[in-house]
Order: sequence, then structure tokens, then C-alpha cells
Amino acid sequence: MAAEEPIISGMAGRYATALYELAHEAKSIDAVKGDLDRFSALLNDSTDLVRLVRSPVYTADEQTKAIDAVLAKAKIGGLAAKFISTVASNRRLFAIREMISGFNALVSKARGETRAEVTVAEKLDDKHLATIKESIVAFTKQKSVELDVKIDPAILGGLKVKIGSRMIDASLKTKLNSIRNAMKEVR
Repeated sequence: MAAEEPIISGMAGRYATALYELAHEAKSIDAVKGDLDRFSALLNDSTDLVRLVRSPVYTADEQTKAIDAVLAKAKIGGLAAKFISTVASNRRLFAIREMISGFNALVSKARGETRAEVTVAEKLDDKHLATIKESIVAFTKQKSVELDVKIDPAILGGLKVKIGSRMIDASLKTKLNSIRNAMKEVR
């Protein structure tokens, strides 16, 4: 089971493992994963929701009420909604992204999938995501690869790919920094 060999550690790992085990027992892993993915999409699209999740200014009660309203409006229910609400009431909402990532990693491991964390400067369309996925499948020689796409405008362009402990950094920011360092050495 998931607790035998933890993929992620710390508080977020404990929460993710607990959720995975509950979902496994309830035979609702796919439903929970779908709901968590929808909540992640909400986080990616709403700066106000990110502010609510990250800010220590809000009390646990305020966060819980607001999150419950967001979950109801997004039609996220069941175990995932209870989990997110519990996380909010325990004042751990700041780590929800890591918890979701940890849960997804446990699901992928159980399915024999490889997970790749892809960081891009702006949102990609489905065609570009499919191309990236095909490239990663060819690189890793795995049958199935799941992508965790993160948007970070600070990389300026290009992308970063992390697969396990491997990191491929083809971001414009890194390339510009390399050129700057090379020019300093020439002087």
C-alpha cells in the first residue's frame, strides 16, 4: 500500500497518503483524482482563490466557509470536498497544491505511470501538451506519462521538465543567464 514506501514526505505527504488510502478503501480513486484536478485548475485560474489559500490573515473558519462555497459552486463533492474542507479547518490549506501533487504521485505509482512536472511561461494548448507528452514518452520509454503543468511567467519562455530526480531546463531565463555568465568570463 502507499504507506510502505512514501513518495513524498512531510506534512503534505502524510495528508496525501491518508487521502489515497481513504480513496483506495472507498474504491473512488478516479473520482477523487478528477475532483482534485478540477480544484487544481481553479487554483491555476483564480488569483483570489490562491490568495485565500495562501494567506495567513484568514481564520480557519473563514477559509473553511469560503472553500466550502467554492467547492459547492464548482460541484466538487464526496471525499475530495471533505478532504479539502478538513485541510482548511486544520489551517493546512497553504500546502494543498503539494498534497494534490502527492496524491497524484501515489495514484501514478499504483498505476505504473511516470509523472513529469512541466513548467512553462504561459498556458499551452492541447496540441503543444500532446507534443510534450509524446517527447517525454519517447525519452522515458514508458507506456504512460502524466503531466503536471505549472505556469511560471518568470522563466520567460521555453520550458522546464522534471521527471523524478532528473531536471531538463530549456527555459529562456536560464539560457540568458548562461549567456550573461559567458560574457562576464570573456571580459
